[in-house]
Amino acid sequence: MWSRWHRPRIGRAVSIVGAAKRLALDAAFPERCFSCGAIVDNAGALCVDCWPKFTFIGSPMCALCGYPFPHAVSPGAICAACTKRRPAFDAARAALVYDDTSREIILRFKHADRTRYANAFGAWISRAGAELVPLADVVVPVPLHPRRLIGRRYNQSLLLARAVARLGRLPVIPDALRRLRNTPSQGSLSRGARHRNVQGAFSLRGRAEVVGKSILLIDDVYTTGATVEACTHALKKGGAARVYVLTLARVIRPQ
Repeated sequence: MWSRWHRPRIGRAVSIVGAAKRLALDAAFPERCFSCGAIVDNAGALCVDCWPKFTFIGSPMCALCGYPFPHAVSPGAICAACTKRRPAFDAARAALVYDDTSREIILRFKHADRTRYANAFGAWISRAGAELVPLADVVVPVPLHPRRLIGRRYNQSLLLARAVARLGRLPVIPDALRRLRNTPSQGSLSRGARHRNVQGAFSLRGRAEVVGKSILLIDDVYTTGATVEACTHALKKGGAARVYVLTLARVIRPQ
């Protein structure tokens, strides 16, 4: 009798204490805008001043690579680049245009230990790839070479992959792909040099996990598509049925 009568009150007391602790933490360590550091209400939010500065990618876009079109197009339309050479992957989408504004927060995420950005970025990526996530069986990140991983201490693509997988309720295979060569940074290379740089740079660790599966391949930035194309070739060579690419940002150049 005593336990039945007191149990609801005990539960309410625990909830009140928990809420008080959260309020105290919020007051001591408020959530801040990723871009300018202003205090915001929710984790992973941009403030009202910074939000308009970011360019989120939406329709209309290329049905294959996700390149944004400047005007309305017919359903299923593909861009000039994909018409000239169809990509190895089955479809790609990106959340943001990679520009001066987005570059700053992405570089912080990659090189300045701002790993707490991953959940918010994962939500942005999941919204951008809402049509592709339900088609996937497993999530695979683009890997770092072991030397680079030791220097950075974390693989930003794996953090994004875990966030996307959690929202989509999909399994993650963290080490499905391995990087065979510690390739130079792609940043200063031309389009052709980027493709040559990563050609044969990736291999599959084990076929059983991907054979017949639809893979959701996650990376941070899509520049020319060279890296995700090389990963796609490795996955499909190992028996993957389809490969869908999701990235946080994408470089947009005139076609």
